[in-house]
Amino acid sequence: MSKVLQCCQLSKSYIQGDIETKVLNDLELSVDKGELLAVVGSSGCGKSTFLHLAGALDSPSSGKVLINNIDIHQLSDKERAKFRNEHIGFIYQFHHLMMEFNAQENVAMPLMIRGEKPKDALLAAKEMLDQVGLSHRIDYRPSQLSGGERQRVAIARALVTKPSLVLADEPTGNLDSDTAEQIYQLIRSLNKTAQTSFVIVTHDLVLANRMDRQVKLVQGQLRPLSDNSEQALPPTSSITDPANSIKDNESQANERHV
Repeated sequence: MSKVLQCCQLSKSYIQGDIETKVLNDLELSVDKGELLAVVGSSGCGKSTFLHLAGALDSPSSGKVLINNIDIHQLSDKERAKFRNEHIGFIYQFHHLMMEFNAQENVAMPLMIRGEKPKDALLAAKEMLDQVGLSHRIDYRPSQLSGGERQRVAIARALVTKPSLVLADEPTGNLDSDTAEQIYQLIRSLNKTAQTSFVIVTHDLVLANRMDRQVKLVQGQLRPLSDNSEQALPPTSSITDPANSIKDNESQANERHV
């Protein structure tokens, strides 16, 4: 089966003054086409850093990230932005919708940024919103939508470009259990329909165990998740993933580029 994502000896360190903090250490990972992968780990273990590197939002200290056999960190900034738009979708715990635009316009935005005609982009957005069950909400702004509806709009936006890979950071983290179940079922359905690969970061092992495969980020490396008896991974307040401090800025920057 073809590999959509490959991380090869991926390392990332942050340096402040004379102090070097190594977050990822020769991390190895491969994700097949159409696979649903869960990545779990305590808060601060480097999950956000991993997503940023896999999504071409940050550069590694060493190692490679291949998406569809393209070494994304060998591309120029302009080429990476174009590559993200065409091949990668992003879903965050917070929807990051643009409040001044309605649902259809939010979903169409990545296509218009790509250069597609507004008429075509809006039509594709309408079709995508229909797939996520929001055809009756296309004219609603985010402030008029429920939390679950906003997240479905965000999922539609991530998938409207027909990416081969979707990176999701706690996509159900802000939702109640019923809405979280709806989002899971939606992701599973879209995964089957389009054979899109999903890499989902989560603290919730109940959700993680419903994915095709589960790995745990420990000491900068990914390991198979063998203990399925836990129900959740508690936050670890003594460790901070440096990428978390810039996550919001990068999320907003991604919206301009996806």
